[in-house]
Amino acid sequence: MRIVLYNPRSNAARKRIMPFSLLAIGAVLEGEFDYEIVDGNAVADPDAVLKARLASGAAVFGMTVMPGPQLEDAFLRTRALKAADPKAIVIWGGYFPTEHTEACLTGGWVDFAIRGHGEFATLNLLRELAAGRDPRTAEGADGVAFRRADGSLVQGAVARVPNVEDLPVFPFHRIDMPQYPRATFLGRRTLGYHSSYGCPFLCNFCGVVSLANGRWNAQSPERVERNLRRYKDEWDVDAVEFYDNNFFTHEDRCRDIAARIAPLRFNWWGEGRIDTLLKFKDATWQAMAESGLRMVFLGAESGSAETLARMDKGGTLTPQMTLDLAARMRGFGVTPEFSFVLGNPPDPEADIEATLAFVKRVKEEHPEAEIILYQYTPVPVAGELLDAASKRGFAFPKTLEEWTSSEWGEVSRRRSDRLPWLAPRQRLRIKNFERVLNAYHPTSTDPTLVGWRRAVLRALSGWRYRTGCYAAPYELRALQKLFRYQRPETAGF
Repeated sequence: MRIVLYNPRSNAARKRIMPFSLLAIGAVLEGEFDYEIVDGNAVADPDAVLKARLASGAAVFGMTVMPGPQLEDAFLRTRALKAADPKAIVIWGGYFPTEHTEACLTGGWVDFAIRGHGEFATLNLLRELAAGRDPRTAEGADGVAFRRADGSLVQGAVARVPNVEDLPVFPFHRIDMPQYPRATFLGRRTLGYHSSYGCPFLCNFCGVVSLANGRWNAQSPERVERNLRRYKDEWDVDAVEFYDNNFFTHEDRCRDIAARIAPLRFNWWGEGRIDTLLKFKDATWQAMAESGLRMVFLGAESGSAETLARMDKGGTLTPQMTLDLAARMRGFGVTPEFSFVLGNPPDPEADIEATLAFVKRVKEEHPEAEIILYQYTPVPVAGELLDAASKRGFAFPKTLEEWTSSEWGEVSRRRSDRLPWLAPRQRLRIKNFERVLNAYHPTSTDPTLVGWRRAVLRALSGWRYRTGCYAAPYELRALQKLFRYQRPETAGF
């Protein structure tokens, strides 16, 4: 039984990111199944490639699917495969099938949805198929969902976060590794790495909760060091992005990893929580900075204490903590990359104004801090935010056709102007503030933004930033377009 694992195209195909989720699946298939990884971002015509594999005998097509551009591409490829051969078996895994299982399995396009961490759920499903058994005639196994012939939905429990240390090494030989290291502000050859799965927190606006349910499991520092030495020796990597949902969960582990990778002379980036990192000792911060830590992505989320409480940020995060951490990181020469979610119900206008004012306070503490602004978009995690959105008339689509419509594509990208609790003028105010902010404090992650361009942007935006007059910044829009300004949340590093 031949298997094709497909990584759908994202909206930044020119910046290829290693298909880690498919490498994780492939690792447990090695030696037992005949499989191939196809990266949609690395081939000119994904349809032609997938149909060629179908014609040459591939029977199962697995896809990893995130909401947004990946979902749209996955649905296009799935429809094309089913049109070419209705008997082709299509399996979807990842965030979207975990959170929206029923929509995935409506319409007859997707045969099986993998819910949660899919290594062993996928392996066991493929074993059933290879043995000639139809899993749809049995009870649902953990991590696997499907529809029976009568249309009834069967879904086992979400697959748990596995013991990451016990998982086999990624089969890097299955992909064209030399094409993935790329130039970023971190280094000339930057590569991603996953050292842990999950997150121990249950924030009710975060999709990780559906996948991990508060569980976190990590590789040992010894294994991280061993694999990153391979990055250095085999692919000449000089910078690493840790794609962990929460890299900085355990202080002793972070300090140990920092000590181990310091001789490799990497620059590196990771994601963490503000309240956790505030507890780290100065010695740990010093060790991480000396090992090459340059930036940390942090969910500041809001300048409103009330909104933070509704988000269920562990019950401990306050706006003052964000300011304290910004000041502390400045002392160690590490840049915080703070993300904010604006326009949260039930009072989006108050939330927006509190957060816009707070962002300027953050910039006073750490002028180099990166600021990323999103508008609130619900995820299917129970809590006050989803309840408030639902009361305003929000509901998730029921079919893949709806999910991949142009309207919902904008929602998935957090750019929609049709969210029932967010007025057009409020959305425009966020956009205009962002335009002014990015001109007065240009990102350090855009390598094309040389000194004189930064000076021009700052000079022309200064009066707007200082006075709070953000409306109609047409002159800044023209300059940013001329300079091809790259925001980190849309262009990546």
